[in-house]
Amino acid sequence: MDASAALATALDRERAAPDRRAEFDAFYANNIGQITAQIRAYTGDHAEAEDITAEAFLRALTRWKTLSAYDNPATWVRRVAWNLATSRLRRGAFTRRFLRRQHVTDIEGPQPDRVDLERALATLGERHRKAIVLHYIAGMTGAEIADQERVAESTVRTWLARGRAALAERLRIDETKEQP
Repeated sequence: MDASAALATALDRERAAPDRRAEFDAFYANNIGQITAQIRAYTGDHAEAEDITAEAFLRALTRWKTLSAYDNPATWVRRVAWNLATSRLRRGAFTRRFLRRQHVTDIEGPQPDRVDLERALATLGERHRKAIVLHYIAGMTGAEIADQERVAESTVRTWLARGRAALAERLRIDETKEQP
């Protein structure tokens, strides 16, 4: 059963608590688009992002009684989705390395003559990519990212600066002197 079917099944189970279900439905509707867009920017794959986001919301639904009391349950869902995406990206990288060692040449990979943001983002380290996506796509401040990632705000500023520098190099554009 895929994540979307599991989410539908879990929603059916929630019929016993119509108030909580309506609350979750509204939460889902208000946040699904934004979180999916962020995960898509992180993974570079729309279908994968939808699957990962559905899985994160499914996990939220099964814990909704607790999560609904949080100040911002979307932060929890976003963190779960990022963790799921990171795990999948790592598994994918392991598979690509294995296939290269086996001399399989028909695997997808970045094409050096085609420069676009998703491919450039995919080449960044996990922390830099996450900081860039959360800041520029999710619109989060450095303080919000620091709080979510449980690091100092100065660490986030470093990740953003290094991420921007790496993107500028990969995209061959002039680096802007923008502050986070």
